[in-house]
Amino acid sequence: MNLENPGVSARREKAAPATLSANLCGEKRTNYRWVLAVFAFLMTLIAYLDRVNLAVATPAIMRELHFTKVQIGMLQTVFFVCYALFQVPSGTIAEFFGHRKIVPLSLGLWSLFTCLTTLCRSFPAWVVVRALFGIGEAPVYPGLSAAFADWFPKRERGKAVAFMVGGAKFGPVLGIPLATLLMIHWGWRASFYAFGIVGIVVAFAYYTLLTTYPYESKFVNQAELAQIADGQQIVKNAKKVMPPWSDFFHSGQFWAIGAQFTTAVYINYVFLAWLPVYLLEAHHFSISQMGLFAGLPELGFALGNIFCGIFSDYLVGKGLVGAKSRAWFAGMGLVLCCAGLFCTAMAQSKWTTILYLTFALASLGSTMNAAWTICADVGGKFAGTVSGWMNFCGNLVGATAPLITGLVVTKYGWQAAIVATSAAGILGAVIWIFVKPDVPLKTRYSKSVSASE
Repeated sequence: MNLENPGVSARREKAAPATLSANLCGEKRTNYRWVLAVFAFLMTLIAYLDRVNLAVATPAIMRELHFTKVQIGMLQTVFFVCYALFQVPSGTIAEFFGHRKIVPLSLGLWSLFTCLTTLCRSFPAWVVVRALFGIGEAPVYPGLSAAFADWFPKRERGKAVAFMVGGAKFGPVLGIPLATLLMIHWGWRASFYAFGIVGIVVAFAYYTLLTTYPYESKFVNQAELAQIADGQQIVKNAKKVMPPWSDFFHSGQFWAIGAQFTTAVYINYVFLAWLPVYLLEAHHFSISQMGLFAGLPELGFALGNIFCGIFSDYLVGKGLVGAKSRAWFAGMGLVLCCAGLFCTAMAQSKWTTILYLTFALASLGSTMNAAWTICADVGGKFAGTVSGWMNFCGNLVGATAPLITGLVVTKYGWQAAIVATSAAGILGAVIWIFVKPDVPLKTRYSKSVSASE
């Protein structure tokens, strides 16, 4: 490989062993791949800022527009259904057109619809905008997962995913108090405008600073390409192929990847949709107390996600237990989450409720990190499609969580709703037995194309 002009030669060469290039160069390695991880954090942070502002604004919206709890639950469900239905096509589109085009387009669209929410005055108008919001946000996770498969070696993907999932949970940590502050001083519409504008700015920055593949970036040198390749051959301008759906649908592992995520997302969306209202109604938090303490369980989720990403990558990098460690973290995380939620339901005081709920969501954070990481580990060149499939399954079931919880609370109360939610943890832990994150999905392309390429 011509080392005098790495950017040009990388585009021109069909393939070259990156490890050899690094040895010949002797240059100090750049670490530009982590810029992608930072943008993944910002993207999912903004996504969840835009989701929680509805949860925070729900009491004010119900008073002003006279919506019922069931209607609020329906609005959340409409978003999640549309978001779920566009997961699989989003993953395939991201693989074909590249994350650099699809991911910032996604952020720009949903940020626009966030702003447009403020103009809605009737329930049907809210339904339409929330549906468009869900469609606009759909490509972000599949697109980022496809990018991780190209930009990070397997032994670093857990940490990269920790940025992506961590942003999703720091979103509520920051978003709940910030949205509350904006609502108190300028009304509930202020947070929708503010978060939407920030999203448009970040979308432009992503498109400007990142490339589809690391070898296309002028900020990535040969030593970093060697780190990313991790001993594998870098294939340039590979032929685009359609995902082998027949092979996938005949794989029990593929179905297990989708099924395990349904339980985790269901639990997650119960609290994403209802946590502020739960604290206000079931434990009589004041608005200011809710704004201050509702972010703690989400912070616990973020810390659990980071712990799993760092420690599972350490085990994979040392070759101690390989990618199986991801399954261990995921299954045990769901069991502990179940226990934490049951204790939450039984808690009598405000502070024990927050403590148990923080523990439960920290455990769930470990599961989420493992789930997203295995999409790149086992999906290879189809990481976008596999992650889209997983997120489709998760959100298809998770979309029912706000509505089901609203109905259960209306009829049986909050304690029954939390106990029912905890049961999903055990089911998910059992499903993880069949995921096998150390075994790449077998397709008709497996023999000719390495999943690591």
